[in-house]
Order: sequence, then structure tokens, then C-alpha cells
Amino acid sequence: MPRFYVDTELHAGQTLALPAEVVRHVQVLRLAAGDALTLFNGDGGEHPATLLELGKRDALVEVDARLDVSRESPLNIGLAQAISSGDRMEFTLQKGVEMGVSVFQPIASARGVVKLSGERADKRVARWQEIVIAACEQCGRNTVPEVRPILTLPQWLADTPEADARLLLSPQGRGRLADLASAPRKLWLMAGPEGGFSDTEEQAAFDAGWAPLTLGPRVLRTETAALAAVAALQTVWGDYAGA
Repeated sequence: MPRFYVDTELHAGQTLALPAEVVRHVQVLRLAAGDALTLFNGDGGEHPATLLELGKRDALVEVDARLDVSRESPLNIGLAQAISSGDRMEFTLQKGVEMGVSVFQPIASARGVVKLSGERADKRVARWQEIVIAACEQCGRNTVPEVRPILTLPQWLADTPEADARLLLSPQGRGRLADLASAPRKLWLMAGPEGGFSDTEEQAAFDAGWAPLTLGPRVLRTETAALAAVAALQTVWGDYAGA
């Protein structure tokens, strides 16, 4: 069933005019009056709905009762991802949502190819949030992960949220998931840009309490490393544990 995010309150019996971007998607899918769809607004639940009318620029739906359907991972994973170039960052965000990441923190790093600031940075973050919302529509999540404003690495290290574990992906690291003393419920991963974090940046992270984590003998691309780590975490302690 088609799923759409709407940034508004939803309640049973409501007749709702869909926002323009959702109307375009409804038209692309060639839905017609009487067709069923699902709406969610990020509050953790979803609402079945029925398309009542569809015009060239507008659409009306009737909203049904809220369903408390959670598809969140039991493992709360935050991903601090150094900004990567091209479509790599968007790929990481999209697949990170599908794999259960709870929050994204973009990091401006020394070796990062993309340099963003001011209005350009704000627009890029807004675009990334749109990608996250679209990924939630596709994968069934009813809680929308936040894409936080861009921080420099020193800013991030100075004010990292509390967590059971903070893991820095490092090709030179020797740490393994099996080395963690206890199973975490909330943790942060941090992944570098295309060229990796500099030695100075890595040392600053270690000094701030981050532990190095290796994913084996091969060097992974930035868009691969974080997702491989999330998959490993979900296998050991999250969605895939015991599967």
C-alpha cells in the first residue's frame, strides 16, 4: 500500500487536503478515488486513509483511526557521518534509514571534499531530511530520523550526546564489537569522508572517549563503512539478532 508523510496532525474521520508534493506522488502512482493509502506524520504511528478526490493540483483523503505500528530497531544507533561528495552522502542516509539508524549528524572534516556553510549548508541539510522522509515512506518506518545541522569535528567531539558506546570506524583500529564489555542499547558510530579522518582528527576522537572499531582487513569506502557497521550491530544486538 502506498505510504506518504504529511507534516500535520492526523485523526480519525478527518478530511485532509494532501500537500502538493504528495499529490504529485499520488498522480505518478495513478491512484484513483476509492484507493487505499497510508499516512504518517512521524509520531510513531500510521493512519489508513482513502482517496476521495484527485484533481490536477489537489487531492482529498479521508483519514481512518491511528494504528500503533512501530518498526524501530531495539538498538538506538546514531550515525555521525563526515560529509561525502556526489550521491554518496544521500546513499548513506537512505540506506541508513532502511537499516534502522535513529539520528544522523553530518560532520565537516579536514579531508572532506564538500565544504558547506551558511544558507548552502541549511539547504543541503533540508534536502537530506527530505531523503530521510522518502526512505521512511518506502521502508515502513513511522518515526522519522532527524538530520541535525552540520558541525565541525571539534564542535561534535565537545558536545557528543551520552551513549553506552562511541565507536570510530578506523582502518588502523584493532577494536572489535566482541570487545565491548556489555551489550549497548544506545550508541554512536562515526565514519570519515572519502580520504578518512586525519591522524590528528582520529587522535582527538580517541581523547574524547571514542573507541576505534575495525571492520576487517580491507579498506571500505565511506558509503560502505558506516552501513556495514550498522548491519553488524543489528546482527549482534538489534533487528537481526537471533534471526
